[in-house]
Amino acid sequence: MILELNEQQRMIRNMVREFAEKDIKPRAAELDEKNIFPWDSLKKMAQLGILGALIPQEYGGAGLDNVTYSMMVEEISRACASTGVVTSVHNSLTAWPIIHYGNEDQKKKYLPILARGEKIGAFGGTEPNAGTDLGAMQTTAELDGDNYILNGTKTFITSGPEAGIIIAFAVTNKELGTKGISAFIVENDFEGYKIGGIFDKLGINASLQSELIFENMVVPKENLLGKEGEGYKIALSTLDGGRIGIAAQAVGIAQAALDESIEYSKNRQQFGRPIAKFQAIQWMIAEMATKVEAARFLVRYAAYQKDQGNRISKEAAMAKLFASEAASWCADRAIQIFGGYGYTKEYPVERLYRDARITQIYEGTSEVMKMVIAGSLLR
Repeated sequence: MILELNEQQRMIRNMVREFAEKDIKPRAAELDEKNIFPWDSLKKMAQLGILGALIPQEYGGAGLDNVTYSMMVEEISRACASTGVVTSVHNSLTAWPIIHYGNEDQKKKYLPILARGEKIGAFGGTEPNAGTDLGAMQTTAELDGDNYILNGTKTFITSGPEAGIIIAFAVTNKELGTKGISAFIVENDFEGYKIGGIFDKLGINASLQSELIFENMVVPKENLLGKEGEGYKIALSTLDGGRIGIAAQAVGIAQAALDESIEYSKNRQQFGRPIAKFQAIQWMIAEMATKVEAARFLVRYAAYQKDQGNRISKEAAMAKLFASEAASWCADRAIQIFGGYGYTKEYPVERLYRDARITQIYEGTSEVMKMVIAGSLLR
């Protein structure tokens, strides 16, 4: 594996970084405070190819590798973690399963829409009583002629209120357990589709998480993704890739915390000199920088292994575990460096602290990541 980026990857990273600094970062605090979904930025990101990063060029996407894509998510998240997670879910959890499990008609119909950003994607797996334990899923799908009829409630769905294309999972055969779960491509204008409660959260407030309610929702038979009973397999393989996206989001948050801390410590004066001159501050910044670099390389390695077509459950779990813990630690240290000012909304480290916490929870908690890693090593 070559750790250095090639010329194209550096060019793309710099392009995304410049865009994020100029277009996304200046509005991040306002979007967070007012719970505004970042549609304006997303439309521009679609034009830049960011929303179609993983989609093959033949379907209107950029057809990029996973290493490059993970860097894009990092740079977006460095400016705004809410926009970063919307980007990750759209690419990793919505477009990717259609690319890898969809038939040709499904690819031609949905991938160009996602690449152009005409509709934002979402992943409908979690339910009130089925998060980590997808086998406890209660949503059902019954075949009725040319349609499936879905009934159930999904929860904590990122981009839920704004999503137009959703990868939804439902039980088609209760007797088969996880082998009786199937996946469907759902559109938000299907009969019986409803948006439930929108959650008031600690952080990532601009990304909007909600319930999705299916009441006798009519889904055309041709919208079955893969075969009946393959839903659980599709969900697990999709989440492996999604964890790389969340790990990249966490690296972006951690990098932002480091950036803010360096700038502040050089300018904040105490006892007649910048606080960056004090060893206590230097040590915190040194540890932050080390954790950021280590997390970034774990993410890059997992993305590289995915590009090679290798199984990545362990690598993705390691990247997400370490990066999410690093993001929370770095954000915490950033507030300590800022002191009382860090505890106010006057500076962005307060928002980074709130945004970082969710990365240890969604798409698999840190405890679940440890289970996945241990399971891979001890089997």
